Amino acid sequence: MSKSKDKYRYFRIEARELLEGLNRAVLELEKGGRVKELIEHILRLAHTLKGASRVMNQTGIAELAHAMEDLFGGSRDHEEEVPREKINRALGMLDSISVQIAALDLPEAKTPDEKPRPMADFAETVRVEIGEADRLLSGVAEAAARITALRRAAGAIDHARALAGRLIESLSPESKNADAPAARANARALADELRFHLEELDRRLTPAIDQIETEFAQVRDAAGRLRLLPVSTVFSSLERAVRDAAQALRKDVAFESSGGGNRLDTQVLAGLGEALLHVVRNAVAHGIESRAERSAAGKPVRGRVELRVERRGSRVALICGDDGRGIDAEAVRRAAGRQGLTVPSQAGALTPDEVMRLMMQSGVSTAHDVDEISGRGIGLDAVREIVGRLKGEVAIQSEPGRGTSVELIVPVSLSSMVALEVEAGGARISLPLDAVRTVLRISDREIARSSDRESIIHEGKLVPFLSASRALRLEPGTARGRTQSSAVVLEASTGRAAIGIDRLVGTTVLVVRALPAFAEADPVVAGASLDAEGNPQLVLDAEELVALACLDKMPATEELSVRPPSVLVIDDSLTTRMLEQSILESAGYDVDLAISGEEGLDKARKKNYSVFLVDVEMPGIDGFEFISRTQLDPLLRAVPSILVTSLNAAEHRQRAEAAGARAFMAKSEFNQGYLLQKIRELIV
Repeated sequence: MSKSKDKYRYFRIEARELLEGLNRAVLELEKGGRVKELIEHILRLAHTLKGASRVMNQTGIAELAHAMEDLFGGSRDHEEEVPREKINRALGMLDSISVQIAALDLPEAKTPDEKPRPMADFAETVRVEIGEADRLLSGVAEAAARITALRRAAGAIDHARALAGRLIESLSPESKNADAPAARANARALADELRFHLEELDRRLTPAIDQIETEFAQVRDAAGRLRLLPVSTVFSSLERAVRDAAQALRKDVAFESSGGGNRLDTQVLAGLGEALLHVVRNAVAHGIESRAERSAAGKPVRGRVELRVERRGSRVALICGDDGRGIDAEAVRRAAGRQGLTVPSQAGALTPDEVMRLMMQSGVSTAHDVDEISGRGIGLDAVREIVGRLKGEVAIQSEPGRGTSVELIVPVSLSSMVALEVEAGGARISLPLDAVRTVLRISDREIARSSDRESIIHEGKLVPFLSASRALRLEPGTARGRTQSSAVVLEASTGRAAIGIDRLVGTTVLVVRALPAFAEADPVVAGASLDAEGNPQLVLDAEELVALACLDKMPATEELSVRPPSVLVIDDSLTTRMLEQSILESAGYDVDLAISGEEGLDKARKKNYSVFLVDVEMPGIDGFEFISRTQLDPLLRAVPSILVTSLNAAEHRQRAEAAGARAFMAKSEFNQGYLLQKIRELIV
């Protein structure tokens, strides 16, 4: 269903916000206190939801909202504690409302009573705080005003150009009076005036350009914040999960939270919500003891599950702790041996750290019974998998009798990151700044080389060394052969590694764009970004780089020095050029780019290529004409051409064949495997 035809688009947003508010209020009501105030709030929200539902002809939701009003309407003037039975009925109604709202997302679903996933998707359209929108608009308005002033200042360029023309004319050899004293004096006066205007132009333009850059940086930051949601968005769902799990297991558990004002990208928060559900349910099922156990241990009868959120630079830490029994290390050892994850005779020798690592492995479960809450051994494994997809880390700490703490550390955003820009092998690449520990100047003799790896000594420890150009299968850059070069020390979950580079460029904030599914790339490539000129540059994955550097066996450097076949890609579309370049370079080809047929011909005459990959519709000469001209050139005639175009009629294929194309591929039927196979066939 397209958004333009989605009549429930705004209703879903409002209904979910009202439902979230109702859940929070009912859970708060269960804790006691402020009864009258909370009931008034519940009645207002329910009444608003009822009215909106009737407008949209959602009678089922409207009737449930009306039932919620009836449930609490008689309690509004009473200060006593609301009975648990009434709380349970209210939460049941809210569950039913949630199911019906979720069903509006899936009009084709045949089972309207199917339960939605607990952290089912955050709405693509979210309400924006007025303050955020104002900051964005203010930055845009300020930048626009600066550009207008800049345009006025640029008018002086015409005058400077005229002065330069008169100066050139007076000094021209064709001028009869070029050597006359008066002519020289006039030229000097023109030169002085030109210098004055250029200095004035520089004085007016430079601060304006600097200010515009500042304003647009603020606009970029404000626009980025519009994608961020407060972590508190998931708090009520987590509190509800704790309550339901405790009730099912006949335990008494309170949920506490702090730091909910910290913000995360919607994509990160949605995935993280699923992981946190596993964590809090595990805390209730495995951590919190029964009332009798807690009383016997001298603990408060009511257990506690706490979620604390902290900002740490470009990452956010979510620490979920409980005051329960802690992890039974001996039970984990026995379970690991019983389930074949370690040799039973050696299970008893596992260290506490090894026990914690085993807890993150699939299949380790110490529960005696399997139910909806626990016992299948998949909770923490699911957490590890989810957080891994979010480029995050998981750590567990536990103290017997005192409780367990699970720490999830994730980036604020997967699409925006602070990066360190470097050059390697003639390419500019970006590394995540939060993984950078230091940048070193090293000499060639400091690199220890063995038959299978290279390494350096850093802070008294042996650290694997890997050049970035080697990792990306690029030709060695200008740093090779120097007595001094640079290395970036990266830290990942598996350790540290030094990555050799040619030159350090600086830090920047960039937007990471995912490579398309059919553009296969090395695992070390996390995505791509566009520089100021719109050219793509690779963003590398620190975890994969460190893992590659730590491999026991690396490809021999001599093998990498063999020059790969060269392909010239000619296409006026930036997206197509970037995709084809990614595919070809991942397959080991040397790729050059041209944005027009004319530029392609110029490059083709300066370098030996193995194949041309050509678009048809381009400004200037088109793809057909490009191929025709290469066929007339004695030096280029032998180079095969492949047309990749959006044109797919029989006449276009015939014309391509007549021009001399060796293969034809329609963009609508683009197949990466066929393209690479055809190139291999043509350059044999």
